[in-house]
Amino acid sequence: MEYRRLGASGLIVPALSFGAGTFGGRGELFGAWGDTDVEQARRLVDISLDAGVTMFDTADVYSDGASEEVLGAAIRGRRDRLLLSTKASLPTGPGPFDAGSGRTRLIGAVEAALRRLGTEHIDLFQLHAFDARTPVEEVLHALDDLVRAGKIRYLGASNFAGWQLMKSLAAADRHGLTRYIAHQVYYSLAGRDYEWELMPLGVAEGVGAVVWSPLGWGRLTGKIRRGQPLPAGSRLHRTAEAGPPVDQEHLYNVVDALDEIAAETGRTVPQIALNWLLSRPTVGTVIVGARNEEQLRQNLGAVGWKLTADQIARLDAASALTPPYPYYPYYRLPDFTRLNPPAVPVAAVQ
Repeated sequence: MEYRRLGASGLIVPALSFGAGTFGGRGELFGAWGDTDVEQARRLVDISLDAGVTMFDTADVYSDGASEEVLGAAIRGRRDRLLLSTKASLPTGPGPFDAGSGRTRLIGAVEAALRRLGTEHIDLFQLHAFDARTPVEEVLHALDDLVRAGKIRYLGASNFAGWQLMKSLAAADRHGLTRYIAHQVYYSLAGRDYEWELMPLGVAEGVGAVVWSPLGWGRLTGKIRRGQPLPAGSRLHRTAEAGPPVDQEHLYNVVDALDEIAAETGRTVPQIALNWLLSRPTVGTVIVGARNEEQLRQNLGAVGWKLTADQIARLDAASALTPPYPYYPYYRLPDFTRLNPPAVPVAAVQ
């Protein structure tokens, strides 16, 4: 496994992290993702740790908290070997303190996550969305208090717009409060919007990307192809409208390019899609999920090798879209490629 520093921080994360969105199986959306129980989760954690995957990501909304509960049970007895990442601020109920990022909500959400995870601290706590109704100063002061209390080690955001993230960073600097060092974002060969504004912001401000849905909401698994129906077992049948949209013809062009490079390298389509992400600027870690051991082992095969410059260029070309104004015609990604986070030697984390 390759390790990297996350953003401008001392937090060392694996290039691949494990996403526990399949744990629990409660509700229509997350039930379609998976229904991994504690015994199955423990086995997936075993495989991950053996491969050097040391960070596990979840959220309070995943299966109504059951994901955190199952993950907490699965890691019992080995908490010191791993990092826990979770998120809060999306609605978890109908009450006035069940959503948002106000002080009362955040303190309650962190306490509840600690109980479900069975731990005394969260290594990376992220706001799952921007709360426009709460002043950023209130949010940051509450989070800073939780950091000072030892309940959170590092802070991140998720799904913020560029101005929302920059406003928060500026307020943290102005008041001497703990900064966000990570931004959990959607980024894949099927959806490269992250590059237009958030990636340059991450470079400039030292905010590392924690990538969610790196296979384009299940569209880059190698099972979705031009002129063929969705496979019977695809979760897209039930969840497609909940995920990031993608033009079908554009998707097929990307898959065609992945197929070509898969034939050249002997790697699978998902492995190539994941490896491409690991070469991108600001990317600290890519979250991979798995409903079973086979999927997990295949995803783990995305590290330990590199695409050639020519292969990366062909994937870039097949997946490129014209960005909207004001990014077009002024934005050029190659200006940022030299700023990819350097890998951390394995010896540094042993």
